[in-house]
Amino acid sequence: MDHCNTSDLLSLEQALTKMLSQVTPLQATETVALTDAAGRITACAITSPIAVPPFANSAMDGYAVRCNELSSTMPLPVAGKAFAGAPFKDEWPANSCIRIMTGAPIPGGADAVIMQEQAVVSEQGVTFSDNVRVGQNIRLAGEDIQQGAAVFPAGVKLGAAQLPLLASLGIAEITVFRALKVAIFSTGDELKPVGQPLDDGEIYDTNRFAVRLMLQQLGCQIIDLGVIRDDQQALRKAFEQADIAADLVISSGGVSVGEADYTKQMLEELGDIGFWKLAIKPGKPFAFGKLGRAWFCGLPGNPVSAALTFYQLVQPLIAKLSGHSEWHPPLRLKAKTITKLKKTPGRLDFQRGVFSTNSHGELEVSTTGHQGSHIFSSFSQANCFIVLERERGSVDVGETVEIELFNSLFN
Repeated sequence: MDHCNTSDLLSLEQALTKMLSQVTPLQATETVALTDAAGRITACAITSPIAVPPFANSAMDGYAVRCNELSSTMPLPVAGKAFAGAPFKDEWPANSCIRIMTGAPIPGGADAVIMQEQAVVSEQGVTFSDNVRVGQNIRLAGEDIQQGAAVFPAGVKLGAAQLPLLASLGIAEITVFRALKVAIFSTGDELKPVGQPLDDGEIYDTNRFAVRLMLQQLGCQIIDLGVIRDDQQALRKAFEQADIAADLVISSGGVSVGEADYTKQMLEELGDIGFWKLAIKPGKPFAFGKLGRAWFCGLPGNPVSAALTFYQLVQPLIAKLSGHSEWHPPLRLKAKTITKLKKTPGRLDFQRGVFSTNSHGELEVSTTGHQGSHIFSSFSQANCFIVLERERGSVDVGETVEIELFNSLFN
């Protein structure tokens, strides 16, 4: 039973602290085109080369006016028109207005724009129905971003929320950290690559497939070494090849107690590797350390355990190595359970769950069902982890639990 002997287990927090305290971000940078920068991490602070907007412009379709010339009864003749990309450049006679469109530069001397719905047009000119406030409907130059203002610090991951802003500043190239090189492979004679027929006793290599997908989302450069058979020489060659080529090496399988002792012996010969027993479920066996030059993470062989340890441990490790200083752990919230949850005290339990909001606006959560470490289909049904404390037992309907919402890796 899990609660019988758990004093030698390492907590998730302890494991994370051990890992993150040892690594430092890569320092190598490169300059890439903005169109190729999605998923990359800023290597230095970015300041704006221009003001945004670069000139005062109209927030409405309407009429540019000088407020001291307005009268509730006297119409103002239209002296000209201003469009986005085609500003009014003629002389502006006194006691007149200018027809203006959204985004058009504000004519010199104008101090308000009156929206067209508040204007009455006649042959004599335009009168305005409402009181006019100086500055209304005018977007000032630099109102969004001042020239020279800080836009993003170093360590920001660039995506759909950031790149269009940089494009609006006219920035065509950007300095980013070099993409992290990650070598991956699985170990086991029973593993077959996805797409090949299975022989008796064989299973598909789900772990490497899942790890590869997550690494792609994290913006890593992947070196896929495939499946390595249970052979000491083949395994040593794979580790040595990965160590030369990559910044981080990730393998799955061979890190549990009693599994392939020569694997552990070999890793300890090649570097400084710690084989940990974690106080989490699923995902008890985990290995971390340094090979000759590359960092190493050894994931458990069970598919759910491998995915969970990658999510909880390898994901923040990659963020730090990549220079992603703005990365934050997935959001945790409180929710009421609407199904019973089975648990034995002794390990922090990450059960797959489905959260929703009930008719009273309260968060509630249910289990996806069987939580075995081989039930990978639970991830496709879930949208969160139900995080049950290490010493907590089973949970009844109506109790409050903590849930951790999936981030983009599982969404």
